Amino acid sequence: MSDYKTVKEFGADEFTEKRSRFIGYCSPVKTQQEAVEFIEKIKSKHWDAKHNVYAYILRDGGVKRYSDDGEPQGTAGVPVLEVIQKSGLTDVAVVVTRYFGGILLGAGGLVRAYSHGAKIALEAAKPVMMVLCDCCTLSCSYDKYGKVSSLLFGGGAVVDETGFTDSVNIRFHLKKGYIDKINEELKAMSSGQLTAEVESEAYFMSGIE
Repeated sequence: MSDYKTVKEFGADEFTEKRSRFIGYCSPVKTQQEAVEFIEKIKSKHWDAKHNVYAYILRDGGVKRYSDDGEPQGTAGVPVLEVIQKSGLTDVAVVVTRYFGGILLGAGGLVRAYSHGAKIALEAAKPVMMVLCDCCTLSCSYDKYGKVSSLLFGGGAVVDETGFTDSVNIRFHLKKGYIDKINEELKAMSSGQLTAEVESEAYFMSGIE
């Protein structure tokens, strides 16, 4: 497994092109079922729209799906899918709804409009990088807590929870592949007494791109 880009949250934006109203929607999804449910939700919301064009890409199985939903073939679903692909995003679904304004846009105009609808939807949903991390635990004495905290912070670790009992129990995560360096520094600082244990691995959001 490796790091990947997706979107942080549901997002929506819209614009008007020659009296046609285009509304772009985007949502993070993990499965085809989630993607289909999101698409159906938007279709139900805009049951009276002329078209509800969609596309989605999933990490699991490399699934890619799209629909022109009645627009001329290749002018709607494919452009939406291509915007997602070019952005490098995955586990994401986009629906671009169109309320026809009475003026034909032509093939080129449709491609540009649906591409723009997808682009503003992705921007509204806030692209983020998901980083594979080790989830770790560490116990230390109170007199070493300050130095341990500084060491973890300096090594790029993020503390998730700290418990204060007979000792200080710290749960933290950091980018996969960095724990060995942290442990080397912990051992050097404590004369070999302290090491962190890796309990599991998980993806964490590194920030908005």
